[in-house]
Amino acid sequence: MTKPEPWYIHTILYVIIAILVVVLVKVAIIDPKDIVEKETYYKQESRLRMKNIKEAEILWNKKHGHFTGSLDSLIAFVKTDPMVDSVMNAYDSLSRRPANPFVSLTTGKFTPDSLYRTPKSHRPYVLEVDTSVSADTVIGRNNKIIRIDSTVQIGNRYYLEDPDGYGSIGSLESDALKNTASWE
Repeated sequence: MTKPEPWYIHTILYVIIAILVVVLVKVAIIDPKDIVEKETYYKQESRLRMKNIKEAEILWNKKHGHFTGSLDSLIAFVKTDPMVDSVMNAYDSLSRRPANPFVSLTTGKFTPDSLYRTPKSHRPYVLEVDTSVSADTVIGRNNKIIRIDSTVQIGNRYYLEDPDGYGSIGSLESDALKNTASWE
């Protein structure tokens, strides 16, 4: 006859099995769900911020006649310019709804300071503007070059990109994609 194993060995094994089941459920079910929820939040929040940057660029273009490539000057414009304030506080005369071009963020109301950085990595958005130089040569009567006139045109098109990879708005090459988002 063999002696039975002590009860505490079975109890310890059952406790270890229960702990492993809890760890497996956390790693296989709970953590991936949290990761997916965070990614969904980051993508949605970043795209809302990019839409607001686009609207700020459109207002900048209406006022100055060109786009800007500086997030600092764009955000200062949104914060301090009376034109932006009047547009944000205006109402549509037909529908009596607010005509504010800026959308609310997932965390609440729109704030200009939220436009500086991405929600995931907190890196600044990539904002570029095209610059074109056109040269014109002035030739005198004796076929000698008198002078070369050059015209610099800044900001006909802009390109905004999320460094985390959640999309882009605009194009530096095509006027057809001027205010078009990549996810639309």
